[in-house]
Amino acid sequence: MSTPEVPWPADWLVPDWPAPPWVRAVCTTRNGGVSGMPWDSLNLGDHVGDKPAAVQANRDHLAACLQAAPVFLQQVHGTAVACLGDAEEVAPRMADACVARVPGIACTVMVADCLPVLLVDTEGRAVAAAHAGWRGLAGAGGHGVIEAVLGALDAGAAKSTMAWLGPCIGPRAFEVGDDVRQAFVVTHPAASGMFVPTGQVGKWWCNLSGLARQRLQALGVGRVYGNDGSQAWCTVRNPSRFFSHRRDTAACGGSGRFAACVWIEEGLADKLV
Repeated sequence: MSTPEVPWPADWLVPDWPAPPWVRAVCTTRNGGVSGMPWDSLNLGDHVGDKPAAVQANRDHLAACLQAAPVFLQQVHGTAVACLGDAEEVAPRMADACVARVPGIACTVMVADCLPVLLVDTEGRAVAAAHAGWRGLAGAGGHGVIEAVLGALDAGAAKSTMAWLGPCIGPRAFEVGDDVRQAFVVTHPAASGMFVPTGQVGKWWCNLSGLARQRLQALGVGRVYGNDGSQAWCTVRNPSRFFSHRRDTAACGGSGRFAACVWIEEGLADKLV
């Protein structure tokens, strides 16, 4: 990977996966921006009450670090997938996943407890990002955002795709009810192993990253990297590094959003043969 012209904070996460060298990826943290409390400091969400000028400055800084154009979606916890065209198309799209085959466009999803999933085909011809909260991950009838984004990458893409799971709310911080468990188990019985009783009737600890990993592998994506469910990946348990909607909204009155991005580096189009 080439060195970005604008250095990014040392605690941003760079996926450790065997993607082709012209494919770049990064997951930001809450550090490196200009927003004030409770969105301090690199809040990239324009819908959380932060000052618009601060959000724009943060997004401009992100683009400068990437040396690519991050495309921000209007995320609605659904399964729609936006197919991104060129770097000039930067208007928000109502979708929870996106795919790009053009260099210089960064597929971008914002999170603050939900799971970011980055994907690339092994030949580096296409990249994708998905915002996987429990609703989008469960979907309807067993077809959720992961199934949708793999479909957009092309039929049969799963076996030639690798995935990276970013930080999200951890398996001992995400308490859910019977309705959430049932949304997964009714179509994927094996998902029951990702729910542990809390000790309260009808309450469960939910392993969100485990559910995503399980779903990816069931679809044929054998190479899944990143979040293993340990505490270092938990947005709730790492307040100095990650935003957390569940932790911060009640305590601080709001929460920012960090982002996961993946893109094909410009100037290397000759590799796409």
